[in-house]
Amino acid sequence: MTILGSRPIMYWFLFVSGSTNNSISTILTFHRGMTTAFNVRGQFVDIQKKDIYPAEIQVSKNKIKAIKRLPQAPEQYLLPGFTDAHVHIESSLLVPSEFARLAVIHGTVATVSDPHEIANVCGMEGIKFMVNNGKDTGFKFFFGAPSCVPATPFETTGASISPNDIEQLFQETDIHYLAEMMNWPGVLAGDALVQEKIDLAKKYGKPVDGHAPGLKGENAAKYAAAGITTDHECFTIEEGRDKISCGMKIAIREGSAARNFDALIDLMDESPEHLMFCSDDKHPDSLLNGHINQLVARAVALEKDLFDVLTAACITPVAHYGLDVGLLQEGDPADFIVLENLIDFIPKQTYINGHLVADKGISLIPKVSCNPINHFNAQPLSKDAFLLQHETGPAKIIQVLDRQLITKTLEAEVLAKEGQVKADISEDILKIAVVNRYAANSKPQVALVKGFGLREGAIASSVAHDSHNIIVVGCTDEAMIKAANLIISHQGGLSAVTAQKDLILPLPVAGLMSHKDAFEVAEQYTQLDKTAKNMGSNLQSPFMTLSFMALLVIPQIKISDQGLFDGDVFQFISVFNKKQQK
Repeated sequence: MTILGSRPIMYWFLFVSGSTNNSISTILTFHRGMTTAFNVRGQFVDIQKKDIYPAEIQVSKNKIKAIKRLPQAPEQYLLPGFTDAHVHIESSLLVPSEFARLAVIHGTVATVSDPHEIANVCGMEGIKFMVNNGKDTGFKFFFGAPSCVPATPFETTGASISPNDIEQLFQETDIHYLAEMMNWPGVLAGDALVQEKIDLAKKYGKPVDGHAPGLKGENAAKYAAAGITTDHECFTIEEGRDKISCGMKIAIREGSAARNFDALIDLMDESPEHLMFCSDDKHPDSLLNGHINQLVARAVALEKDLFDVLTAACITPVAHYGLDVGLLQEGDPADFIVLENLIDFIPKQTYINGHLVADKGISLIPKVSCNPINHFNAQPLSKDAFLLQHETGPAKIIQVLDRQLITKTLEAEVLAKEGQVKADISEDILKIAVVNRYAANSKPQVALVKGFGLREGAIASSVAHDSHNIIVVGCTDEAMIKAANLIISHQGGLSAVTAQKDLILPLPVAGLMSHKDAFEVAEQYTQLDKTAKNMGSNLQSPFMTLSFMALLVIPQIKISDQGLFDGDVFQFISVFNKKQQK
């Protein structure tokens, strides 16, 4: 067995006390509480007035003191930093302080962050962990109150968040909105508990985020009328248009698994004022390569209006959520970036509150220590844990769609031996199972999946939206059990098992995140991802896709620790064509 990340890694922080670059004078490095005074010259990108001109930005006491037009200035561009309009920090496999160290390299200065994942595992303690760890960085994390913990009653979760909890969170200054309301059927049905949560948001003047994949027409209008103001789940342009017509903001999502940019970007030509950009879920290897800046570059390359694109990336999220993020106006917090060009949007420098936090691809945010929290009680599995009895007739199979969260339902005859279903590698029909991580010795639930493409071994994860039980897919029961038991022995992580090696990336923080160095974790994850693809998977992100096979609120068919689930009718179903379970 190889524990990824067991070797030490050396890294350096760049501390700059001055600069010979005549475009910047008196640069002071990041230090929480330090005040700054400096000037930066370049081509000022005035997004709101749709103009670009030579200027000098004067920073004093962490704010923009003045912006002075000049006859000429260096060929570098000055504009507000980027804001990710919806992200689960936990999906980066990094605690907030480590996420920040990667994000600032790409010009991100703020995130609208839903701590839904850790809340499902650790409840209020988990939310407070995220807020407190994020505070120690200087990065601008804006956390919401999770609205759907647990997400459904059809899975075992580690905690719940009640309306009383939400009210307590709203009374604190660190919680800025009601996070994604995934229970859209409850909204449409006027469910009392759902409405109570929305009413609390209205009482405290907090925006309400949406989550309603595929909802259109009258149902979309009813959903918006209930007070839902955004959605990041649109996967067709028609759906986006419907929700915009209801007054909702649409966050164009491009994460590690779900990618809707291509389907939705032409909305920029129709309703740019209603658009934002988000990643939703982004693994560390992807975050290492880029963030919101990549979406800006792609949109501009498609000849979308530069100022419309930058409005979506910089202005609209700040205005919609009322964030304390500077927009390069006099008196604003000095949150801005310096770019070499308006083509690739790769920053030379990133500033937050007047502090230089990234310089030429080097993160200046220092590492923050933290004490992991967790909730993990599963015990090692026996060799017969993943048996699935064969029955007459076709089996229902989860059909994976690459780069999408939605799945399809297939029906097919499956391979069996001595009355037990076996994986059929030739048809890419594999076993998938979910193990309850919160209780000892619970019986796993087993089903079938097509689309992972593995030709040997198994992969497993304790990141399994939304309740984060253990999920595993593989070619043999033996490999699946070994992969799952690796997760159990480390009380959380990602694993890959082949005939030659067993790999584990431990995730000691809630079984979701590592508190190790971000760059090291990204390297470790890259090794795991490469291993899964060498095992045969053609998916863009095998581990991210695996994590969403338990997300019951996304249709069409998923699996929880309680059974196979039909997300269209919201009830359990059998693998074989029995009468539907209730």
